[in-house]
Amino acid sequence: MAKTNTTELLEALAAEIGENVYIDVAKWHLYLSNAKLHTVVAEQLYPLITSNAVNEDRVLQVLGSIPIKIGGGKREVPLIDLLPLQCQVTLVDILEKYQRNF
Repeated sequence: MAKTNTTELLEALAAEIGENVYIDVAKWHLYLSNAKLHTVVAEQLYPLITSNAVNEDRVLQVLGSIPIKIGGGKREVPLIDLLPLQCQVTLVDILEKYQRNF
């Protein structure tokens, strides 16, 4: 991964996040790629990879700062509130893998 450009790395990161991380609503799993959120999440978390600062607390902080509109935009909920714990762990694992290979 070290030899790829930023755009390719972001696209690969977004794709992996989109395929492996989902929002859980009433036991329905909406993968971030289907929700069109994978790119936003990757773009927000990419600076942690480049600054070698990936850790659970920082990832959760970023996820808490990403607002998700629900109910036709009547409300906003932080993304962190929609991700089950296992998806949070999976996301941190993905980011750590990218950080190791950056």
